[in-house]
Amino acid sequence: MAPAVLVQNPTIAPVTDTIKDKLNLKSYPADLQAALDDAKAQFTKRNPNSLRLHEEAVNNLPGGNTRTLLYTTPFPLSMKSGKGHQVTDEDDHTYTDFVGELTAGLYGHSNPNILSSLTNTISTIGLNLGATTAAESRFASLMRSRFNLGRVRFCNSGTEANLHALAGARKYTGKRKVVVFSGGYHGAVLSFGSGQPAENNVDLDDWVLGRYNDVAGAKELIEGLEGQLAAVLVEGMQGAGGCIIGTKEFLAQCQESAHKIGALFMLDEVMTSRLAPGGLQSLLSLTPDLTTFGKYLGGGLAFGAFGGSTEVMSVYDPRQPGSLAHSGTFNNNTLAMHAGYAGLHDVYKPEVCEEFSKNGDAFREKLNKACEGTNCCFSGKGTIMAVHFSADGEMKESDVTCVEVIKEDWELKDLFWLEMMEEGYWISRRGTIAMILGTPQEELDRFVAAVESFLERHRNLVRS
Repeated sequence: MAPAVLVQNPTIAPVTDTIKDKLNLKSYPADLQAALDDAKAQFTKRNPNSLRLHEEAVNNLPGGNTRTLLYTTPFPLSMKSGKGHQVTDEDDHTYTDFVGELTAGLYGHSNPNILSSLTNTISTIGLNLGATTAAESRFASLMRSRFNLGRVRFCNSGTEANLHALAGARKYTGKRKVVVFSGGYHGAVLSFGSGQPAENNVDLDDWVLGRYNDVAGAKELIEGLEGQLAAVLVEGMQGAGGCIIGTKEFLAQCQESAHKIGALFMLDEVMTSRLAPGGLQSLLSLTPDLTTFGKYLGGGLAFGAFGGSTEVMSVYDPRQPGSLAHSGTFNNNTLAMHAGYAGLHDVYKPEVCEEFSKNGDAFREKLNKACEGTNCCFSGKGTIMAVHFSADGEMKESDVTCVEVIKEDWELKDLFWLEMMEEGYWISRRGTIAMILGTPQEELDRFVAAVESFLERHRNLVRS
């Protein structure tokens, strides 16, 4: 499906041809459930091949799924290909990709620098050399310089990065307890979205949960654990929690209180390292003892890394007696080492990063302007953001401070997700948007218009 053409309607904001065909404000369902039923019926009608593929997949995978986040009802959409900033599904509808592989897809689907690095590596270097390589040291040097790290180690995901960094913190301090915050997500087995450790979490007895952005609460909690605490682990922006930005005061307090009692301050930058040349920490004047990375830094391949001061990272130095082991067949795989370096060195240069983040902030500001007076807003920073629909009335970005105060209307969010697909936008069902380099400004502007149209035709549902 090619991007639809914007048309003018004297009654409402501009809408696309796809939505215009079925839109009549007088007859459009005033009831949310009826609107959802209509949207789901349209989704099913438009995507017969995805439905067929899902019905086949349930015979091979539990629920037809091997990545829980991607499971959606009435059935998941199956993508066939991607090019540039777009993806095409199995029913040949083409979308502007706002999922952006949950921030890992920064470079899009066919960046020439990344493709050249991958093909050159495959054809001239090889896939699995079973030895240290010059490429890993070169990439590590670049990351050390970019993110102010004493030493760095590679792994295969953000989950692994946090697991190994936590093991290092416990080794270094000799303590076990770790303070985390409700709404936090640090990997597949390190999830605290509900305000409690998820059922599949590791180390269930070692977590102590605080409230995000509660400065006084963080100080009291952390300093009250003196003699027990190995680390404070926090995101500068809670990604999975809905792109909730940590205040400078809150994050500084976490760092100060951790150091006051001899614990380590760990900053999870798996998502946020793309927001500034030196990561989000450089904008907030933070100096973490350990930082974790992942996502886009592998150039689109499976990748993770953790690093920090030379002293703390020495617990992983195999030359030292009693050091921690950290093995992994693909920790230094040639594809990620070369593609990651090419992306960070040749594509996402500091000046590109700054301009991209500036454009993302401007995009979010336009979206929030369109949302004024409604129960909808967009939170986030730079090129990572999330849409929220409050069940408690009018909402502004400044209201998005922690998961405890956000009462999401998930049915309205589902309706938004379904109707944005008809407009030609692929976003995550939970409402997160991760922008891709090279997305045309016209597509960003068209999305703002699509949001305006959605809020107008459902004004009875989104206005108090």
